[in-house]
Amino acid sequence: MSKTKTPAKTKRPAKTRGPAKTVRSQRSRAEILDAAWDLIAARGADVSLSEIAETVGMTRQSIYVHFGSRGGLLVALARRADEREDIFAKFDAALAIPDPTERLDRYVKAWLLFVPKIHPVASDLIRLRVTDPDAERAWSDRMEDLLDCFRGLATSLARDGALAPGWTAARAADYLWAACSVQAWALLVCERGWRPAAASKTIRASLARVLLA
Repeated sequence: MSKTKTPAKTKRPAKTRGPAKTVRSQRSRAEILDAAWDLIAARGADVSLSEIAETVGMTRQSIYVHFGSRGGLLVALARRADEREDIFAKFDAALAIPDPTERLDRYVKAWLLFVPKIHPVASDLIRLRVTDPDAERAWSDRMEDLLDCFRGLATSLARDGALAPGWTAARAADYLWAACSVQAWALLVCERGWRPAAASKTIRASLARVLLA
């Protein structure tokens, strides 16, 4: 096995840059997203901008000023969940672990602890994405970023000679992305009644057996 090197940090999603915002406007944006998250978790992702505006005590036009469209709000909403849970910092901490087996386990565990927190909204975006372009845009945006994260992990495992024969970094990343998907987690936990901790432990152990040399 080759000598372990310190991996690069997880690639963050690109952020749209615009005019500098006041502290108040930044706070308002966070308040809108947090209120919208609670509303969608309770009523579904097909709520309208007018309903969200009413919930946060703003006009529909004010929501447009912040996000441009319902699609823009849904994308920002999904990214806000990442920020609230600091998931990228947790990925970076896992990537810094020298031992590949522990690195894989810690990385996947961080994600699977995050899934139950986003599941109420994520499951509705999944449901709506077939017929709702805004939901599809928001879901695809987050899944592309997640795949990029797993590519970073898989690349680090390949670099350290830790992948089992027959696996490339690209294929390992695809497999991680599918095996750790919200849908796969929900099948075990929501459909089959597994405890989240048991689902996490089983998924992590299976990935280690399949992917690691």
